Amino acid sequence: MSTMLTFEDALQEIKQSATLRVVPQTIALSNAAGRVLAKDIVADIFVPPHDNSAMDGYALASGDWQADKAFTISQRVPAGQSAQPLVPGTCARIFTGANIPSGADTVIMQEDAKCVDDHVAFAHPPKKGDNIRPKGQDMQAGQTVIKAGEKISPMHIGLLSSLGITNITVYKPLRVGILTTGDELIPAGETLKAGQIYNSNGPMLKALVTQAGHQVEQCLHAADSPEDTEAALKTLLQSCDVILSSGGVSVGEEDHVKGVLEKLGTVHLWKIAIKPGKPLVHATLEGIPFLGLPGNPSSTLVTYHWFARLLLSICSGQKAELPPSYLVDAGFNRTNPIQRDEFLRVFIGQDGLAYAHPQQSSGALLAACESQGYLHVKANTQIEYGCSYSFYPFSGF
Repeated sequence: MSTMLTFEDALQEIKQSATLRVVPQTIALSNAAGRVLAKDIVADIFVPPHDNSAMDGYALASGDWQADKAFTISQRVPAGQSAQPLVPGTCARIFTGANIPSGADTVIMQEDAKCVDDHVAFAHPPKKGDNIRPKGQDMQAGQTVIKAGEKISPMHIGLLSSLGITNITVYKPLRVGILTTGDELIPAGETLKAGQIYNSNGPMLKALVTQAGHQVEQCLHAADSPEDTEAALKTLLQSCDVILSSGGVSVGEEDHVKGVLEKLGTVHLWKIAIKPGKPLVHATLEGIPFLGLPGNPSSTLVTYHWFARLLLSICSGQKAELPPSYLVDAGFNRTNPIQRDEFLRVFIGQDGLAYAHPQQSSGALLAACESQGYLHVKANTQIEYGCSYSFYPFSGF
């Protein structure tokens, strides 16, 4: 347990050990934004249900077109009304979204038409299928349109509404317990005394968990003692599906979390070869997953983004996916590599290069607020100006 796991091995261990912790429920589609879909949704109709016009214009059979031929307008087809079969050799006045009359295979935009009395002529030959949205262009009947594990977005709400769906089956929200530790921490609003600092990790973790769509069941704080830590954990075990903590997971005499975990359950990993965030512990207590994050605020943020986010996603029924990244070139050098994977807080300059924030301390949060994401520098790697590294925008977490 004393050997540090690599970053990739730690991700894999958490991914393999995490299991679904919530049950399905059926709710109104109108209330489903941000919820996790519990079963695939298959379209039972075509969208659109019929060929329809993409433009205001004239529907005709493309084979009837002749230069300077004046077409009789045999019918008018507004959206929402059924069309009659097209009289051969004529055209139909048609509007955006209206069904295409049988016998027509093309729509010519009204801008390309020349009206003379009750006839219309078209200067340019049409191409068959022009300006027609075919039946099922968006969705085919029998097509799986959203897979289980997807988080329902406003776009999904619109898509499912176009299928006539009013209720869907989602997972109940994951109930997350949050524990912060440390005698030095006090809540914001109280007066600081010598040696004290305000508790930032608790509010930050609560906001991160809520932003991810989970339910914060309880937020507790424990003093630096085994008894207080154990009592807080036992309280959280009574009502939570997953527990996150910050602080108390290192090797100091006042770090009691790991010892209490070994007493109450099974510890799966401890210490990961990353910077910031090395002291991280993953355990199971009475069947409930626990993830102990380090206490320094930047370390808490990094380990939440990479490890807690993954654990909570799987436990809530979401697909286990890494955040999106793309390669960017570094705008700086660093010749002394370190033996751990590092996640530098960086911003992207107007030249498209990544620049490290000057403050990379594990205790500093301002760097993250003034940066745009992480530059992942793998262990034992130098940073060379102009070389490419993986960049992970904060917006992807």
